[in-house]
Amino acid sequence: MNSSPTGSFSTLADWLPWLETLSPREIVLGLDRVHTVLERLELNRPGIVIHVGGTNGKGSCVSMLDALVQTAGHHTGAYTSPHVHRYNERIRIDGVPATDAAIIDSLQLVEAIRGDVPLTFFEFGTLAALVAFDAAGVDAWILEVGLGGRLDAVNAIDPDVSLITNVSLDHCAWLGDDIESIAGEKAGIMRASRPVIFGSESVPTAIRQAAADIGAELRVSGEDYSFELDLIDKNLWSWNGADAVLENLATPVLPGEVQVRNAAAVLATVEALAMDSLLDRQTVNQAFSNVQLDGRFQKVTHKCLWILDVAHNPAAAVAFANRFESVDYTGSVTAVVGMLQDKDVAGFLAPLTEFVDRWVSVTVDGARALTAIEFGRKISEQTHEPCLIVDDIDAALNAVFEEVSPDDVVIVAGSFYIVGPALDWLQSH
Repeated sequence: MNSSPTGSFSTLADWLPWLETLSPREIVLGLDRVHTVLERLELNRPGIVIHVGGTNGKGSCVSMLDALVQTAGHHTGAYTSPHVHRYNERIRIDGVPATDAAIIDSLQLVEAIRGDVPLTFFEFGTLAALVAFDAAGVDAWILEVGLGGRLDAVNAIDPDVSLITNVSLDHCAWLGDDIESIAGEKAGIMRASRPVIFGSESVPTAIRQAAADIGAELRVSGEDYSFELDLIDKNLWSWNGADAVLENLATPVLPGEVQVRNAAAVLATVEALAMDSLLDRQTVNQAFSNVQLDGRFQKVTHKCLWILDVAHNPAAAVAFANRFESVDYTGSVTAVVGMLQDKDVAGFLAPLTEFVDRWVSVTVDGARALTAIEFGRKISEQTHEPCLIVDDIDAALNAVFEEVSPDDVVIVAGSFYIVGPALDWLQSH
């Protein structure tokens, strides 16, 4: 393990590159290391702990839960990953990203306590987030499970309720190459005699079996709670829970029917916690109208329409394609895309080929990045169309900007690591 030079670190920009050097591998699954450091930290467990796992929609559900639980007067700590713009976005206290100072204090404590325990970048960051929440005295932790579930660092904390949004193919190199294997890993966030919400009607056998084996209280979309869009006014929807019924709800400010599905799962989670005061139409509408989350079918007008989305697996690409059907445009569609190596490139591209006219591949930042050359080759092989290869994201966006007309659409997708820089580029222009 590297000797610690952190005594000389004065900024978050000093800490983050050093954290990336701690482990030769970015992902090292297992809970023993995190459990050991957690015991040494002796943190105070809050009254409410919620785990949010699944393949897609985790960040949206965390943000909606965060907004809703705050309306009950709770002080919340929300942890998500990765970030779009700044690391601070991963650690939010009462909906506000933690300050550099708060994060540095937390990192310093973890470093002082861990001794000879090796930690990965993600494990270190997870522990620091919990330290920051403890220092701020929050009474509700809402924690996104970053990878899988069973062996993810977040799972070292026992939740009061778990939400699994859905299960589809992603992170296959670590979780397995079929739905049931992945579902078995994600089921690891369940706890005996605790409720677990499953936010899709398509329930893998492994989810049901795991819940039965440990005695978790499984509540499934379409069985134990349901939702439906208003047939006349698509801006309204209704929700039916085990006991509560909410009608004429305003659709969440986050766009797309998929976000209504996420919101329904969030309400089921709140009901499972017996937070009945939150199951009120005015309260729900207010909370869901205030959620802000970059990179979820986010539209920006800059010479033409730009749509930015962190979709990076087949199921998310399908959801994006469904949402794109409502976009009104008369020109051509250019897709600027970048991905990590462990992604299903063919599955991601397939739904987009129906409407994309021109492809541009880039290399995103990170050790696991798929190079622009390799990605471009995969795009051309699948689409039988040429693909412009531009290694640098800013250079790619500049090139696209010079050629588009006001009637065109530019899509930026494939990873958090391309959407963040693209949003920064758009804001700077």
